Amino acid sequence: MNISEIKDIKYKKEENGVCTLTIDVPKRKNAMSFVTFLEIETVLEDMQKDDNAKVLIITGAKEANAFSSGGYFNMNIYPSLPPEILKEIDLTDIAIKRLCLKFWKFSKPVIAAINGLAVGAGFTMPLSCADLIYMAEDAYIGFYFIRRGVMAEFASDFLLPFYLGFQKAKELLYFGKKISAEQALELGLINEVVKPEALMDYVREKAMQLIPPKAPSLSIKYIKKTMHDYFSDILSRTLDLENEGLRKLLTTHDFRESLKSLVTKKEPQFKGK
Repeated sequence: MNISEIKDIKYKKEENGVCTLTIDVPKRKNAMSFVTFLEIETVLEDMQKDDNAKVLIITGAKEANAFSSGGYFNMNIYPSLPPEILKEIDLTDIAIKRLCLKFWKFSKPVIAAINGLAVGAGFTMPLSCADLIYMAEDAYIGFYFIRRGVMAEFASDFLLPFYLGFQKAKELLYFGKKISAEQALELGLINEVVKPEALMDYVREKAMQLIPPKAPSLSIKYIKKTMHDYFSDILSRTLDLENEGLRKLLTTHDFRESLKSLVTKKEPQFKGK
């Protein structure tokens, strides 16, 4: 995919080296399809080749009142895609392994500005892919995978226990917890909580502190590389297990029941099958 072909995101590059990726699909609260993930990969590749691109900010379009409502798995969008784009998409990579590992090995700092609800992959993506996470005080995180009879992705089944310990990580995932920005800060999942109207200015200020002339960007590159290197194989293995689990779970009664409940507006009746 070429940069000129992206549609689900807006990509802005500034002369000072600050790049901004805005998830921009308001009609579905910035939910991300496999096409969206491919577009994000395309941005990473573009930045990696551009020596002037120094730091990436990821946020959501304001019109959506969301950072991202998670994954968008409506398969009807794929038959109409151009063949050259369709061949770049792996519909079996439900855990989004390829993008996750590209972010993990990305040499430049990534900052997430969570400016609204961050549900499912709307938070597991920044959790695994961003170096720093700043969150508006009225935003929240939804670990709602269990409500759909599925499991988390983006290697969060390793990262959450790593950050929080097993008990708290299992509590969030087993019970499909919703947590506020302040709770996320207390848990150590994010760096700071900021007033909504000040979030983007604050994040831009932080971005400027990571690039010349205020910071030696080469030092940051090697700090990140060294921190991440040991965990690359662990993330890869976790993502393989997540893909294995998700492929099985998407064929179950419980997953179908969760989809039915979205239509009927009734509590799903799970059977563990």
